[in-house]
Amino acid sequence: MSVSLKGRKIALIGGAGFIGHNLAIALAAQHAEVSIIDSMQHNNLLSFAAKMPELAHRELYLSIIGERLELLRESKVPISMLDARDYHGLSRVLGQIQPQAIVHLAAIAHAGRSNKDPYSTFDNSLVTLENALDYARGVALEQFVFFSSSMVYGNFLTEQVEETHSLEPIGIYGALKVAGEKLVIAYQQVFDLPYTIVRPSALYGPRCVSRRVGQIFIESAMSSATLRVDGDGSEKLDFTHIDDLVQGILLVLQRPEAKNQIFNLTYGESRSIKDLLEVVKQAFPAVRVEYVERDHLMPMRGTLCVDKARRMLGYQPANPVEVGFPRYIEWYRELDRKIAPPEKKVA
Repeated sequence: MSVSLKGRKIALIGGAGFIGHNLAIALAAQHAEVSIIDSMQHNNLLSFAAKMPELAHRELYLSIIGERLELLRESKVPISMLDARDYHGLSRVLGQIQPQAIVHLAAIAHAGRSNKDPYSTFDNSLVTLENALDYARGVALEQFVFFSSSMVYGNFLTEQVEETHSLEPIGIYGALKVAGEKLVIAYQQVFDLPYTIVRPSALYGPRCVSRRVGQIFIESAMSSATLRVDGDGSEKLDFTHIDDLVQGILLVLQRPEAKNQIFNLTYGESRSIKDLLEVVKQAFPAVRVEYVERDHLMPMRGTLCVDKARRMLGYQPANPVEVGFPRYIEWYRELDRKIAPPEKKVA
């Protein structure tokens, strides 16, 4: 039996990012009382406003983040600009919100960046998580949702990976996600704190600035730059549109069966990088492609089995790459028409 989201108080920690703002808008549409806590520092407004020379497409990403904030304003979602590493500050703000559910999204959302800066990754992943859990254990929270990752599995050992697959992460990002999962489960064991752990993979969709592969392909194609493919293009990922993930999280927050469970939340079918390239080439026929050496710290992944989420939650992903990526490309073209000077607009 589903629980109504109407009037339910939900706090999103790290909620002004790509996943969080989409989730917040969807929750607000369901008349939940959703609040965001976010420092806006990492892969967000303050990092792009800093004018650091290595930041690609800075002006574009600032406009995208501006659109995020405007949509949140229109949805009347309040944002507390706070660093969740601040234990007392986070406890104070959560005490004011008095959420019934907390969704923990705070993290350095990029595996490559995590390997280059493990200290910040640890700080923003595990310190923020422990602070949130320590608040939650003392207030009889109804549900704590932790965003993990398909990276916890490491190299996929089976054609379809179920939630019971062994966890052998490669690199800092995956290791910290495993540590986060173990910490969440420990708080349930010790303090009876109900949790749900979700494992998404290869996300894409409007208003992402995280430099994921699909985003880079589209931006490169629109600027007539060469598309760079790591490896020979045969590698497969379970590309998942943000709308499908958000649908899954809404179900997680509505279904009592989701408590104390782990779910893969993806499209549920892996596709090769070459498949993705073909979709991009249909929109940009003249695009050039370059193949480069693959990053050995990225595990070989594939399909995540979503049968458990289908069975227990009624999860129904609806966006294969042939549907989701053309929508994503069209969103970029609409954005380009809004922000680019006339001589730079895409035809």
